Amino acid sequence: MSKRKLDKRMDSVFKAVGLAVTLFGLLVLAALLIDVVMDGYQRISWDFFTSYPSRKPEQAGILSAWVGTLWIMLTTALLAIPLGVGSGIYLEEYARRNKLTDFIEINIANLAGVPSVIYGILGLGLFIRLMHLDRSVLAGGLILALLILPVIILTTREALRAVPSSIREASYALGATQWQTIRHQVLPAGFGNILTGIILAMSRAIGETAPLITIGALTYIPFLPANPVAFSPESPYIHLSAQGFLDPFTVLPIQIFNWVSRPQKGFLTDAAAGIIVLLTITLLMNGAAIFLRYKNQKRW
Repeated sequence: MSKRKLDKRMDSVFKAVGLAVTLFGLLVLAALLIDVVMDGYQRISWDFFTSYPSRKPEQAGILSAWVGTLWIMLTTALLAIPLGVGSGIYLEEYARRNKLTDFIEINIANLAGVPSVIYGILGLGLFIRLMHLDRSVLAGGLILALLILPVIILTTREALRAVPSSIREASYALGATQWQTIRHQVLPAGFGNILTGIILAMSRAIGETAPLITIGALTYIPFLPANPVAFSPESPYIHLSAQGFLDPFTVLPIQIFNWVSRPQKGFLTDAAAGIIVLLTITLLMNGAAIFLRYKNQKRW
């Protein structure tokens, strides 16, 4: 048998093995999803979303968990998105190429691959013990912001790098400054890819459990963080409060983890229902990222 025929046969074998492994993985994933849906769909109801956790599985709900998840995601977005996008713009458009920027870029790339539990240990020492933020929404948001910050920086840089240099040169030729070029030409052209990276980073943060367990986030909370907007019957003005950022919290992954660890069978059904909710949120966020990327590619 000639070497060329042998290479073709090896290519065919490798293709068949790769396809079989991929199908096997998809079948296992499908089996797990079907099992979760079959176990938890019966618990999906309005009462499940509007009830607090309970010691009785048939009365337990995810109200404090999904509200806490919204609080954590809001805090994470407010902290990570401006800092991450701004850092990416500076490193790609303004920073000079020298040993310092090379050192920063290498460390950002390395931080993107650090296990999430390491960020939890860092947050425990920095935000809980040193800054005395306790087990608050702000502490959890800061930790998750640190977790996704390298990802947002890298995706922002890649999005800006993908913008053709001819757009910048044409803007400079018309007399625009560097900031005007970035604001009116480069950022709109890379906005879709930047937003896609942000959504994917946020979808990763929404499913993280290890960093929040490390800082001691609570698993049973029969109350919600304080409402940031309050209306007083004695005053026509709206009162804003930041107290909610300092209140204790729980999130969907931690609530699911708590239910799975319970011996009662009913809590396993509650956990399956919580997994369905969490998967739905994650799939919607990833679907939005794919849609925005498609719209951006079609436009440009």
